[in-house]
Amino acid sequence: MVHPTTRGPLAGRRVLELAGIGPGPFACMLLADMGAEVIRIDRPSGSGVAPAPGKADVLNRGKRSIVLDLKRPEAVEAVLTLAEGADALVEGYRPGVAERLGVGPDAVWSRNPKLVYGRMTGWGQEGPLAHTAGHDIGYIAVTGALGAIGPAGGPPQIPLNLIGDFGGGSMYLVTGILAALLEAERTGRGQVVDAAIVDGASHLLAVVHSLLGSGRWTDRRGENMLDGGAPYYSVYATADGQYMAVGAIEPKFYAELLRLLEVDPSRAAPEAQNDRSTWPELRQVLAEAFATRTRADWSAVFDGTDACVAPVVGLREAAAHPHVAARGSVTETDGLLQPGAAPRFSAHPTGAPAAPPVPGRDTRDVLCEAGLDVEKLLEAGIAVEP
Repeated sequence: MVHPTTRGPLAGRRVLELAGIGPGPFACMLLADMGAEVIRIDRPSGSGVAPAPGKADVLNRGKRSIVLDLKRPEAVEAVLTLAEGADALVEGYRPGVAERLGVGPDAVWSRNPKLVYGRMTGWGQEGPLAHTAGHDIGYIAVTGALGAIGPAGGPPQIPLNLIGDFGGGSMYLVTGILAALLEAERTGRGQVVDAAIVDGASHLLAVVHSLLGSGRWTDRRGENMLDGGAPYYSVYATADGQYMAVGAIEPKFYAELLRLLEVDPSRAAPEAQNDRSTWPELRQVLAEAFATRTRADWSAVFDGTDACVAPVVGLREAAAHPHVAARGSVTETDGLLQPGAAPRFSAHPTGAPAAPPVPGRDTRDVLCEAGLDVEKLLEAGIAVEP
Protein backbone atom coordinates (compact mmCIF):
# COMPACT_ATOMS: atom_id res chain seq x y z
CA MET A 1 0.00 0.00 0.00
CA VAL A 2 1.21 3.53 -0.79
CA HIS A 3 1.01 5.61 2.35
CA PRO A 4 -0.51 9.12 2.13
CA THR A 5 2.83 10.83 2.75
CA THR A 6 5.94 9.38 1.14
CA ARG A 7 8.21 12.39 0.66
CA GLY A 8 10.11 14.62 3.03
CA PRO A 9 13.05 14.57 5.46
CA LEU A 10 11.07 12.47 7.96
CA ALA A 11 10.25 9.73 5.47
CA GLY A 12 10.63 6.35 7.16
CA ARG A 13 9.67 7.71 10.57
CA ARG A 14 6.45 6.52 12.19
CA VAL A 15 4.44 8.58 14.67
CA LEU A 16 1.44 7.36 16.66
CA GLU A 17 -1.08 10.07 17.49
CA LEU A 18 -3.66 9.43 20.20
CA ALA A 19 -6.51 11.56 18.89
CA GLY A 20 -7.10 14.87 20.61
CA ILE A 21 -7.91 18.44 19.63
CA GLY A 22 -5.94 21.47 18.53
CA PRO A 23 -2.21 21.61 19.13
CA GLY A 24 -1.50 17.87 19.22
CA PRO A 25 -3.16 17.17 15.86
CA PHE A 26 -1.52 20.25 14.33
CA ALA A 27 1.91 19.09 15.49
CA CYS A 28 1.30 15.69 13.93
CA MET A 29 0.03 17.34 10.74
CA LEU A 30 3.35 19.17 10.53
CA LEU A 31 5.27 15.93 11.07
CA ALA A 32 3.17 14.32 8.31
CA ASP A 33 3.84 17.29 6.03
CA MET A 34 7.56 16.65 6.56
CA GLY A 35 7.23 13.05 5.47
CA ALA A 36 6.56 11.07 8.64
CA GLU A 37 3.99 8.30 8.55
CA VAL A 38 1.46 9.44 11.13
CA ILE A 39 -1.06 6.89 12.37
CA ARG A 40 -3.88 8.64 14.16
CA ILE A 41 -5.68 6.44 16.68
CA ASP A 42 -9.22 7.80 16.70
CA ARG A 43 -11.94 7.13 19.23
CA PRO A 44 -14.97 5.00 18.36
CA SER A 45 -17.39 7.89 18.90
CA GLY A 46 -15.19 10.53 17.30
CA SER A 47 -17.17 13.14 19.22
CA GLY A 48 -15.37 16.19 20.52
CA VAL A 49 -12.18 15.39 18.62
CA ALA A 50 -12.17 16.75 15.07
CA PRO A 51 -12.55 20.54 14.73
CA ALA A 52 -14.34 20.03 11.42
CA PRO A 53 -16.04 17.05 9.78
CA GLY A 54 -14.69 14.87 7.00
CA LYS A 55 -12.45 16.40 4.37
CA ALA A 56 -12.57 19.80 6.10
CA ASP A 57 -10.43 18.45 8.97
CA VAL A 58 -7.18 19.95 7.67
CA LEU A 59 -5.31 19.01 10.86
CA ASN A 60 -5.82 15.37 9.91
CA ARG A 61 -4.37 15.65 6.40
CA GLY A 62 -1.68 13.25 5.25
CA LYS A 63 -2.32 10.79 8.08
CA ARG A 64 -3.57 7.24 8.33
CA SER A 65 -6.49 6.66 10.69
CA ILE A 66 -7.47 3.67 12.76
CA VAL A 67 -10.21 3.45 15.36
CA LEU A 68 -9.58 1.65 18.65
CA ASP A 69 -11.53 1.65 21.90
CA LEU A 70 -8.75 2.31 24.41
CA LYS A 71 -11.07 1.41 27.27
CA ARG A 72 -10.62 -2.21 26.18
CA PRO A 73 -7.38 -4.00 27.16
CA GLU A 74 -7.08 -5.59 23.73
CA ALA A 75 -7.02 -2.14 22.15
CA VAL A 76 -4.29 -1.05 24.57
CA GLU A 77 -2.30 -4.12 23.59
CA ALA A 78 -2.75 -3.15 19.94
CA VAL A 79 -1.34 0.33 20.64
CA LEU A 80 1.65 -1.13 22.45
CA THR A 81 2.25 -3.49 19.54
CA LEU A 82 2.15 -0.56 17.11
CA ALA A 83 4.55 1.33 19.39
CA GLU A 84 7.14 -1.39 18.89
CA GLY A 85 7.64 -0.14 15.35
CA ALA A 86 7.15 3.58 15.99
CA ASP A 87 9.62 6.39 16.51
CA ALA A 88 7.34 8.70 18.49
CA LEU A 89 3.95 8.83 20.18
CA VAL A 90 1.91 11.97 20.83
CA GLU A 91 -0.88 12.33 23.39
CA GLY A 92 -2.77 15.32 24.72
CA TYR A 93 -4.52 13.96 27.81
CA ARG A 94 -4.51 15.50 31.27
CA PRO A 95 -1.62 14.26 33.44
CA GLY A 96 -2.07 10.65 34.50
CA VAL A 97 -4.76 9.69 31.97
CA ALA A 98 -2.41 7.91 29.57
CA GLU A 99 -0.98 5.91 32.49
CA ARG A 100 -4.46 4.90 33.62
CA LEU A 101 -5.27 3.76 30.10
CA GLY A 102 -2.11 1.69 30.03
CA VAL A 103 -0.32 3.63 27.28
CA GLY A 104 1.93 5.85 29.41
CA PRO A 105 5.68 6.20 28.84
CA ASP A 106 6.77 3.24 30.97
CA ALA A 107 4.32 0.88 29.27
CA VAL A 108 5.46 2.01 25.84
CA TRP A 109 9.17 1.91 26.72
CA SER A 110 8.78 -1.68 27.93
CA ARG A 111 8.17 -2.49 24.24
CA ASN A 112 10.34 0.16 22.60
CA PRO A 113 12.88 1.99 24.81
CA LYS A 114 13.93 4.22 21.91
CA LEU A 115 10.49 5.77 21.40
CA VAL A 116 10.06 9.53 21.96
CA TYR A 117 6.93 10.24 24.00
CA GLY A 118 5.37 13.65 23.26
CA ARG A 119 2.91 15.11 25.77
CA MET A 120 0.87 18.12 24.67
CA THR A 121 -0.93 20.00 27.42
CA GLY A 122 -1.85 23.55 28.35
CA TRP A 123 -0.52 23.64 31.90
CA GLY A 124 2.19 20.97 31.76
CA GLN A 125 2.67 17.75 33.70
CA GLU A 126 3.02 19.43 37.11
CA GLY A 127 2.12 22.65 38.88
CA PRO A 128 -1.00 23.79 40.75
CA LEU A 129 -3.12 23.99 37.57
CA ALA A 130 -1.80 20.84 35.87
CA HIS A 131 -4.96 18.79 36.43
CA THR A 132 -7.47 21.53 35.59
CA ALA A 133 -9.21 22.19 32.29
CA GLY A 134 -8.19 25.11 30.13
CA HIS A 135 -8.04 26.64 26.70
CA ASP A 136 -5.69 28.88 24.74
CA ILE A 137 -7.06 32.14 26.13
CA GLY A 138 -6.34 31.13 29.73
CA TYR A 139 -2.86 29.84 29.00
CA ILE A 140 -1.74 33.05 27.31
CA ALA A 141 -3.52 35.13 29.95
CA VAL A 142 -1.23 33.97 32.77
CA THR A 143 1.96 34.40 30.69
CA GLY A 144 1.41 38.12 30.08
CA ALA A 145 0.97 37.62 26.34
CA LEU A 146 -2.76 38.36 26.28
CA GLY A 147 -2.38 41.40 28.50
CA ALA A 148 0.18 42.89 26.12
CA ILE A 149 -2.08 42.77 23.06
CA GLY A 150 -4.72 45.38 22.35
CA PRO A 151 -5.31 49.12 22.07
CA ALA A 152 -4.46 51.66 24.73
CA GLY A 153 -7.44 52.19 26.99
CA GLY A 154 -9.18 49.10 25.66
CA PRO A 155 -9.42 45.45 26.71
CA PRO A 156 -6.87 42.83 25.69
CA GLN A 157 -7.49 41.51 22.18
CA ILE A 158 -7.66 37.77 21.50
CA PRO A 159 -5.05 36.79 18.84
CA LEU A 160 -7.11 33.80 17.65
CA ASN A 161 -5.47 30.72 19.17
CA LEU A 162 -2.19 31.22 17.34
CA ILE A 163 0.07 32.27 20.21
CA GLY A 164 -1.00 29.58 22.65
CA ASP A 165 -2.24 26.43 20.96
CA PHE A 166 -0.16 26.52 17.83
CA GLY A 167 2.79 28.83 18.50
CA GLY A 168 3.44 28.02 22.14
CA GLY A 169 2.10 24.48 21.91
CA SER A 170 2.43 22.65 18.59
CA MET A 171 5.66 24.21 17.42
CA TYR A 172 7.44 23.50 20.69
CA LEU A 173 6.16 19.94 20.69
CA VAL A 174 7.51 19.38 17.18
CA THR A 175 10.84 21.01 18.05
CA GLY A 176 11.13 18.84 21.16
CA ILE A 177 10.25 15.65 19.31
CA LEU A 178 12.82 16.31 16.59
CA ALA A 179 15.53 17.06 19.17
CA ALA A 180 14.64 13.95 21.19
CA LEU A 181 14.71 11.80 18.04
CA LEU A 182 18.26 12.98 17.36
CA GLU A 183 19.28 12.06 20.90
CA ALA A 184 17.54 8.70 20.66
CA GLU A 185 19.59 7.92 17.57
CA ARG A 186 22.75 8.62 19.57
CA THR A 187 21.83 6.96 22.87
CA GLY A 188 19.19 4.38 21.99
CA ARG A 189 16.90 5.83 24.65
CA GLY A 190 13.69 7.77 24.23
CA GLN A 191 12.35 10.36 26.62
CA VAL A 192 9.25 12.39 27.45
CA VAL A 193 8.82 15.73 25.71
CA ASP A 194 6.67 17.83 28.07
CA ALA A 195 5.26 20.52 25.77
CA ALA A 196 3.15 22.89 27.84
CA ILE A 197 1.47 25.84 26.15
CA VAL A 198 2.11 28.04 29.18
CA ASP A 199 5.85 27.34 28.79
CA GLY A 200 5.91 27.86 25.04
CA ALA A 201 3.89 31.06 25.09
CA SER A 202 6.20 32.44 27.79
CA HIS A 203 9.21 31.48 25.68
CA LEU A 204 7.76 33.31 22.67
CA LEU A 205 7.83 36.52 24.73
CA ALA A 206 11.65 36.52 24.90
CA VAL A 207 12.09 39.69 22.84
CA VAL A 208 9.35 41.49 24.78
CA HIS A 209 11.07 40.58 28.04
CA SER A 210 14.30 41.94 26.57
CA LEU A 211 12.61 45.23 25.72
CA LEU A 212 10.91 45.35 29.12
CA GLY A 213 14.18 44.73 30.94
CA SER A 214 16.00 47.41 28.97
CA GLY A 215 13.34 50.04 29.68
CA ARG A 216 12.03 50.12 26.12
CA TRP A 217 8.69 48.48 26.91
CA THR A 218 5.95 49.50 29.29
CA ASP A 219 3.23 47.35 30.82
CA ARG A 220 0.71 49.87 29.50
CA ARG A 221 -0.96 48.12 26.58
CA GLY A 222 -0.99 49.87 23.22
CA GLU A 223 1.85 52.26 24.01
CA ASN A 224 4.82 50.31 22.66
CA MET A 225 6.56 49.91 19.34
CA LEU A 226 5.19 46.46 18.47
CA ASP A 227 1.71 46.61 20.02
CA GLY A 228 0.21 49.35 17.87
CA GLY A 229 1.38 52.16 20.11
CA ALA A 230 3.86 53.47 17.55
CA PRO A 231 2.01 55.13 14.65
CA TYR A 232 4.54 53.70 12.19
CA TYR A 233 3.63 50.16 13.31
CA SER A 234 -0.14 50.09 13.15
CA VAL A 235 -3.23 49.56 11.01
CA TYR A 236 -5.10 52.30 9.15
CA ALA A 237 -8.53 52.47 7.52
CA THR A 238 -8.81 53.25 3.83
CA ALA A 239 -11.47 55.15 1.91
CA ASP A 240 -13.46 51.97 1.20
CA GLY A 241 -13.56 50.76 4.80
CA GLN A 242 -10.68 48.32 4.36
CA TYR A 243 -7.28 48.45 6.10
CA MET A 244 -3.56 48.75 5.42
CA ALA A 245 -0.90 47.38 7.78
CA VAL A 246 2.15 49.58 8.37
CA GLY A 247 5.43 48.26 9.78
CA ALA A 248 7.94 50.97 8.86
CA ILE A 249 10.25 50.61 11.87
CA GLU A 250 13.65 51.40 10.37
CA PRO A 251 14.29 55.09 9.57
CA LYS A 252 14.84 54.55 5.84
CA PHE A 253 11.63 52.55 5.55
CA TYR A 254 9.77 55.18 7.55
CA ALA A 255 11.07 57.89 5.24
CA GLU A 256 9.84 55.88 2.26
CA LEU A 257 6.42 55.55 3.90
CA LEU A 258 6.12 59.31 4.29
CA ARG A 259 7.30 59.92 0.72
CA LEU A 260 4.77 57.56 -0.84
CA LEU A 261 1.97 58.90 1.35
CA GLU A 262 2.94 62.40 0.17
CA VAL A 263 2.84 63.63 3.75
CA ASP A 264 3.78 67.26 4.39
CA PRO A 265 7.29 67.09 6.00
CA SER A 266 6.33 69.85 8.41
CA ARG A 267 3.70 67.55 9.90
CA ALA A 268 5.83 64.38 10.07
CA ALA A 269 9.56 64.99 10.20
CA PRO A 270 11.51 61.71 9.71
CA GLU A 271 13.99 62.66 12.44
CA ALA A 272 11.15 62.82 14.99
CA GLN A 273 10.00 59.26 14.30
CA ASN A 274 10.64 58.00 17.83
CA ASP A 275 9.73 61.15 19.70
CA ARG A 276 6.74 59.83 21.62
CA SER A 277 5.40 63.31 22.20
CA THR A 278 4.72 63.55 18.46
CA TRP A 279 2.99 60.19 18.15
CA PRO A 280 -0.63 61.38 18.63
CA GLU A 281 -0.30 63.98 15.88
CA LEU A 282 1.63 61.59 13.61
CA ARG A 283 -1.08 58.96 13.96
CA GLN A 284 -3.66 61.51 12.89
CA VAL A 285 -1.55 62.55 9.89
CA LEU A 286 -1.13 58.95 8.73
CA ALA A 287 -4.81 58.17 9.32
CA GLU A 288 -5.87 61.16 7.24
CA ALA A 289 -3.55 60.15 4.41
CA PHE A 290 -4.72 56.53 4.25
CA ALA A 291 -8.36 57.62 4.35
CA THR A 292 -8.00 59.43 1.02
CA ARG A 293 -7.71 56.30 -1.14
CA THR A 294 -9.02 52.74 -1.31
CA ARG A 295 -7.11 49.67 -0.21
CA ALA A 296 -6.57 48.70 -3.84
CA ASP A 297 -5.16 52.15 -4.61
CA TRP A 298 -2.72 52.03 -1.71
CA SER A 299 -1.75 48.46 -2.51
CA ALA A 300 -0.70 49.62 -5.96
CA VAL A 301 1.23 52.56 -4.52
CA PHE A 302 3.21 50.45 -2.06
CA ASP A 303 3.62 47.32 -4.19
CA GLY A 304 7.29 46.45 -4.59
CA THR A 305 8.52 49.23 -2.30
CA ASP A 306 10.45 49.13 0.97
CA ALA A 307 7.87 51.12 2.92
CA CYS A 308 6.77 47.92 4.71
CA VAL A 309 3.07 48.42 4.00
CA ALA A 310 0.66 45.61 3.11
CA PRO A 311 -3.08 45.28 2.58
CA VAL A 312 -5.04 43.56 5.34
CA VAL A 313 -6.87 40.76 3.53
CA GLY A 314 -9.44 38.20 4.60
CA LEU A 315 -8.81 34.48 4.89
CA ARG A 316 -10.49 33.73 1.56
CA GLU A 317 -8.69 36.61 -0.14
CA ALA A 318 -5.29 35.43 1.03
CA ALA A 319 -5.06 32.62 -1.52
CA ALA A 320 -5.35 35.17 -4.34
CA HIS A 321 -2.69 37.56 -3.04
CA PRO A 322 0.06 37.51 -5.69
CA HIS A 323 2.88 36.60 -3.34
CA VAL A 324 0.88 34.06 -1.32
CA ALA A 325 -0.36 32.49 -4.55
CA ALA A 326 3.11 32.38 -6.11
CA ARG A 327 4.53 30.47 -3.15
CA GLY A 328 1.47 28.31 -2.58
CA SER A 329 1.34 29.51 1.01
CA VAL A 330 -2.41 28.99 0.88
CA THR A 331 -3.78 26.42 -1.53
CA GLU A 332 -7.12 25.01 -2.59
CA THR A 333 -7.34 21.23 -2.65
CA ASP A 334 -10.62 19.47 -3.41
CA GLY A 335 -12.42 22.77 -2.94
CA LEU A 336 -10.90 23.35 0.51
CA LEU A 337 -8.60 26.26 1.35
CA GLN A 338 -5.67 25.18 3.49
CA PRO A 339 -2.07 26.16 4.20
CA GLY A 340 0.70 24.88 2.00
CA ALA A 341 3.64 23.01 3.49
CA ALA A 342 6.08 24.93 5.69
CA PRO A 343 9.01 25.02 5.91
CA ARG A 344 10.25 24.04 2.45
CA PHE A 345 13.11 21.59 1.85
CA SER A 346 15.41 21.82 -1.16
CA ALA A 347 15.76 18.03 -1.43
CA HIS A 348 12.02 17.39 -1.32
CA PRO A 349 9.58 19.01 -3.77
CA THR A 350 6.42 20.36 -2.22
CA GLY A 351 3.31 18.60 -3.45
CA ALA A 352 -0.39 18.96 -2.82
CA PRO A 353 -1.41 17.84 0.69
CA ALA A 354 -3.04 14.45 1.00
CA ALA A 355 -6.73 14.53 1.91
CA PRO A 356 -7.72 13.83 5.53
CA PRO A 357 -8.84 10.23 5.99
CA VAL A 358 -12.25 9.16 7.17
CA PRO A 359 -11.77 7.97 10.78
CA GLY A 360 -10.96 4.29 10.70
CA ARG A 361 -10.17 4.20 6.99
CA ASP A 362 -6.87 2.42 7.61
CA THR A 363 -7.84 0.27 10.59
CA ARG A 364 -7.66 -3.02 8.73
CA ASP A 365 -4.42 -2.27 6.86
CA VAL A 366 -2.49 -0.88 9.82
CA LEU A 367 -3.47 -3.67 12.21
CA CYS A 368 -2.74 -6.32 9.59
CA GLU A 369 0.71 -4.82 9.03
CA ALA A 370 1.33 -5.09 12.78
CA GLY A 371 0.46 -8.81 12.69
CA LEU A 372 -2.66 -8.44 14.83
CA ASP A 373 -5.83 -10.52 14.52
CA VAL A 374 -7.90 -7.86 12.79
CA GLU A 375 -11.06 -9.87 12.32
CA LYS A 376 -11.20 -10.74 16.01
CA LEU A 377 -10.69 -7.11 17.01
CA LEU A 378 -13.35 -5.91 14.57
CA GLU A 379 -15.90 -8.54 15.57
CA ALA A 380 -15.50 -7.62 19.26
CA GLY A 381 -15.90 -3.91 18.53
CA ILE A 382 -12.41 -3.22 19.88
CA ALA A 383 -11.34 -1.93 16.47
CA VAL A 384 -13.69 -0.16 14.08
CA GLU A 385 -13.65 0.57 10.37
CA PRO A 386 -16.13 2.70 8.39
